[in-house]
Amino acid sequence: MNIPDNLRYTKDHEWIQLLEDGATALVGITDFAQSELGDIVFVEIKPVGTQVKAHEVFGTVEAVKTVADLFAPIAGEIVAVNESLDSAEVVNQSPYDDGWIVKLKIASVSEVDSLLSPADYRALIGE
Repeated sequence: MNIPDNLRYTKDHEWIQLLEDGATALVGITDFAQSELGDIVFVEIKPVGTQVKAHEVFGTVEAVKTVADLFAPIAGEIVAVNESLDSAEVVNQSPYDDGWIVKLKIASVSEVDSLLSPADYRALIGE
């Protein structure tokens, strides 16, 4: 299972990557989550400009046999949605790179520190 060391994770299987500017972050679902969901066929996201609170649903991922909610790892504003999600299978093919879901303008960077470390996430999923 691919669990990059440069990311933080949630118990709901989202990841977050703080970008170089320190004010924005990319959010997506983990390799574990996409493998559990199976073939992803559709991703629905709240629009750019939406304010989200930590743990609030900001969208859904639809797979062949199920639909899963996406939860914001931290509070912020959606400032971009990944346009390549028109081909939803990109989340299965590249969950940490091309398959990112939203870019958030972070409300408080300190919230990132409260998320799971890669080691904590590995323990959560039994790796």
